[in-house]
Amino acid sequence: MALETDLLIDRRRLKRRLALWRGAAVLLLLAGVLAVGLQRLDAPFGRGHVMRLEVDGFISDDRKLAEAIGHLAKDDSAKALIVSIDSPGGSVGGGEMLHAALLRLRETKPVVAVMRGTAASAGYMTAVAAERIWARDSTVTGSIGVLLQTFDGSELLGRLGLRTDAIVSGPLKAQPSPFQPLSSEGRAALQGVIGDMYDQFVGMVVAGRRLPEAKVRALADGRVFTGRQALAEGLVDAIGGEHEARAWLAAEKQVPENLPVRDLETRGTAEKLLGATWNGAMKILVSEWLGVDGIRLLWQPSR
Repeated sequence: MALETDLLIDRRRLKRRLALWRGAAVLLLLAGVLAVGLQRLDAPFGRGHVMRLEVDGFISDDRKLAEAIGHLAKDDSAKALIVSIDSPGGSVGGGEMLHAALLRLRETKPVVAVMRGTAASAGYMTAVAAERIWARDSTVTGSIGVLLQTFDGSELLGRLGLRTDAIVSGPLKAQPSPFQPLSSEGRAALQGVIGDMYDQFVGMVVAGRRLPEAKVRALADGRVFTGRQALAEGLVDAIGGEHEARAWLAAEKQVPENLPVRDLETRGTAEKLLGATWNGAMKILVSEWLGVDGIRLLWQPSR
């Protein structure tokens, strides 16, 4: 009799868990459909919204991000874009990609930049594509320049009795290499590449900030600035954050301050629904199984 009672209790527990899973799946599906529906209803009813692009950490070449920015140009419900930056930099290609994508968007919509803790190197390259830039007093910015680092481990390898060799198509093919010293020809060639990239960066700052090239080159020696120093040099327009950016958009671009802000997503609807389902499932797993049954999930004591 005790065994039948235990089986009955276990079956009821299993049914309860299955019901929770099914209910959660239905709710997540409805939430996804509702979110998509609300986005599509925004434009017809004239509400609209302001988009926010979070640029955090290392900036790399991201095709999906470039495409998402491009789609904004055709989205009538998106009234403006705020680029919120907290990045120490990244690759030259990544910064160039973001800069070019934002310039294209500026042809159809207002684009402003808000620099938070750090917006240096490729982070600042991204910011200068905006129509107006805000920084905090203490924002670390600038670092206008290009860097290529390598190391020479040939002496250490020699002490260990190791020797490397390379078959190359030309004397500059293996430059730079951590296994041999950098030759004078290799250094000159790489310096030419760095110099060309540097000129491109300076050109972006000159065009974006409308500053004389001589002034920009004097500032573009790799140094960083605080937000207040950058303001004094003309590298940013004002001290402030997203609140000040919204006020400026309302006053200068007629983008109401009460419009909601939405973060720009590079994932499609299916990816977002899948992610939401996974997160919901993990939450149920932790709260229902571990929270209710506790250690009994892993070990069922004998009765």
